[in-house]
Amino acid sequence: MISDSQGWRGVADPVRRVGRVVEYHATIGSTNDRARAALASGTGDGLAVVADLQTAGRGRQGRTWVSPAGCNLAVSVAVRPHLRSERAGLLGLAAAVAARDACGAMLPRDTLAIRWPNDVVSAEGLKVAGLLLETSLDGTAIADAVIGIGINVNWRRAEMPAELAARAVSLADLADQQLDRVALLDLLLRHLDAELAALEAGDSPVPRFRDASALDGRWVTVDVGSSRLDGRVQGIADDGALQLELDGRLEALSIGEVVSVRDMPPSEVVA
Repeated sequence: MISDSQGWRGVADPVRRVGRVVEYHATIGSTNDRARAALASGTGDGLAVVADLQTAGRGRQGRTWVSPAGCNLAVSVAVRPHLRSERAGLLGLAAAVAARDACGAMLPRDTLAIRWPNDVVSAEGLKVAGLLLETSLDGTAIADAVIGIGINVNWRRAEMPAELAARAVSLADLADQQLDRVALLDLLLRHLDAELAALEAGDSPVPRFRDASALDGRWVTVDVGSSRLDGRVQGIADDGALQLELDGRLEALSIGEVVSVRDMPPSEVVA
């Protein structure tokens, strides 16, 4: 069921930094684009843009985010964080921790994890939520940021296209019941607000990210844009980089996306 405008906007809290205003759209091209436009107008700091349907929603690496109307949660938060540019990566990790904690609070047992850099996944490694962080820099500082988050809430795997169902799951599947998307938005904005405040105060989200990481000791394939790397994860560095063991050497990856996870080296995988 598609929620009405008043329900979504009722989540706003003028005292809170993140989500002080909630802007609802039944249909929009991209919530990220709308949040970016609000920042450009000078009035967007703290705005959360939510939509029941995106016609031009996007994920990382230019992919399209597909979701039927009224089933899931698509929200973009516009902020002007008080952070130096080198901490932009930590902002993405903080947002991932907030998304994982908010989603986990909706389940009878919190078994969710994070797959670097910022996918929220089930215990089986199926994707529950993804993030798209877009930042603008002003010298050595982050001028503004748009944190786009898409969460599979009530779109059951049985109703997803086969290709998507092979790698994704919804919170409703994990909870075995329909969930309140407006309540989830409220939880998400609260967690985001707390994580942003902590990061601006000098606290790092890395320890919390490490606790939720699904990759330590596992063999992964990482898409770094120009190539793909196969190695074993040796943890998360203090700056949020993925520490990957490659042919006996340790390499820290600050950009990239884990596209495959295994419990054994590729040479030992049975075809």
